[in-house]
Amino acid sequence: MLKKLNEAMDYIEEHLDEDFSLEKIAEHVHVSDLHFRKIFFALTNMSLGEYVKNRKLSKANQELLQGKSVTEIAFRYGYQSVDGFSRAFKKWSGMLPSEAAKLQQCKFFQKLSFVVTIKGGDIMEYKIIEKEAFRFAGVSKRVPMQFEGVNLEIVKLAQSITEQQRNEMHRVQNTTPHEIVNVSYESDTNFLEEKGELTHMIGVLTTREDVSDCLETIPVPACTWAVFPNEGPFPFTLQETMAKIYSEWFITSDYELLSSFSFSFAKMDAERKDYAYSEIWVPIKKRDNK
Repeated sequence: MLKKLNEAMDYIEEHLDEDFSLEKIAEHVHVSDLHFRKIFFALTNMSLGEYVKNRKLSKANQELLQGKSVTEIAFRYGYQSVDGFSRAFKKWSGMLPSEAAKLQQCKFFQKLSFVVTIKGGDIMEYKIIEKEAFRFAGVSKRVPMQFEGVNLEIVKLAQSITEQQRNEMHRVQNTTPHEIVNVSYESDTNFLEEKGELTHMIGVLTTREDVSDCLETIPVPACTWAVFPNEGPFPFTLQETMAKIYSEWFITSDYELLSSFSFSFAKMDAERKDYAYSEIWVPIKKRDNK
């Protein structure tokens, strides 16, 4: 995967002055667009779109210092008007293109290169499971994106579950894992940035068709899942494991992300405060190694 990431960075450099779609980058290195963007964000903490924009503006800044006209540069780097380019450039650099050219000032955003850094020696435990189609059945609400700490809106969602809803979850739950699970989906940014909102469901897995209207349901097709067990302080350990899945495990495994639709559960330890056994289930598919 590191080789593919570096090939993608080369592709971006070769096409900075072209109007290419971001999907073309993943297509060039033979991985899914979703998988590539998730891995890129996990490693860089910026979206792929932000990176391309920063590289374009950095190159534009260099060309301004070489005496090229603002109009020529604006259209070269895909802006529909000089005003649009000028606004974007000022937001990025703090000055107008004409000012940067006059003062010979340059803000530089370097091309990324990905390398392996050996650290720690931690072992990530996981198992691969083939699972037939099922449905999530539970209660949901829109909540703010939050990758660290306790999301208070999810706590409120859990507290809102009625006795009738709990009883119905217990009645229809009939497939592994036999736990109350947390499912996050429909993110405003497809989980590529920690902003906006997502829909969060608390529920169970079922194959039954007779689910009461007091619960919402989400169909899930048959697929392969990578399951990551973890144990430790909650929610820190679960969130740290989630981050490592995208920044470490996917880099070296033979799999890529099938969809952004993952789920997890946590079993709190009755004798240790804020300590839990957790599992994260991520849908995957075999990677194309072209």
